[in-house]
Amino acid sequence: MTPVPAPPLLAAAAALHPLVPGSAFAVHPSTVIGILALAALYVWRARLGPAGGPTAGQRAAFVSGLALMFLSLNGPLHDLSDTYLFTAHMVQHLVLTLLVTPLLIAGTPGWMLRPALRYPWVLRAARAVTAPVAAFSIFTVTIIAWHLPPLYNLAMDVHPVHIVEHLCFLVASTIMWWPVMSTLPELPRLGYGQQMLYVIAVALPMSVLAIVLTYADTTLYPAYASAPRIWGITPLEDQRYGGLLMWLPGGLIFFGVASVRFFQWARAEYRDESTEVRGSEQK
Repeated sequence: MTPVPAPPLLAAAAALHPLVPGSAFAVHPSTVIGILALAALYVWRARLGPAGGPTAGQRAAFVSGLALMFLSLNGPLHDLSDTYLFTAHMVQHLVLTLLVTPLLIAGTPGWMLRPALRYPWVLRAARAVTAPVAAFSIFTVTIIAWHLPPLYNLAMDVHPVHIVEHLCFLVASTIMWWPVMSTLPELPRLGYGQQMLYVIAVALPMSVLAIVLTYADTTLYPAYASAPRIWGITPLEDQRYGGLLMWLPGGLIFFGVASVRFFQWARAEYRDESTEVRGSEQK
């Protein structure tokens, strides 16, 4: 195995702490370690793959996913979400589940993952969890469970639990996106029409949860009820803004994916019909 070049590792290690004492952009070591591990694994697999490795587009998608993960788990957004605003926490969760994981999947070619599937038990487990019903259920249960007051409040009080929460979101959203974005023929994508139904189905439980948060008459999370107030936002307003974020931008991403798949489906149907017409004319 060719080692990862030292300069990038040293530069990343230097980011474990703010470069300027007292800087507003705080960096948390656990997030840097995790992101470095993903980057090192990607570089290692890229060097063991075919000549040229991942395409430029795939590399850009993967790096963008890691960059978004870093920005969402560090700096102002992290501080706002942990100390002040439920709304900021919701932004953090939406970025991790609806932007970061799709970018990481898009940036990882199937040949990078295929060696793991040579073990029959891994292939069976992967097929089981990425089946549409299972993927939908895992993501939905994960999102709803972590937003129930007892578990959410525990994550706010105990930082290691908070880290586990974010790891659960990353894993569950990766599984959820797989039937739509799979890069492995062994774990195939759904057809275009099925993808449309699938992403709309995934959006529905999130919308119900968002409606509950938006229309609740009381503050569900004590950590934010007692948090220092900023920008004149009351705890209940903060909770409602967070619910609206999950409901509208979150839902729009799923319906946007469904729209893209619809047009891809229509284009594929048109292309097939054109091929049939040309074939019949040549006979």
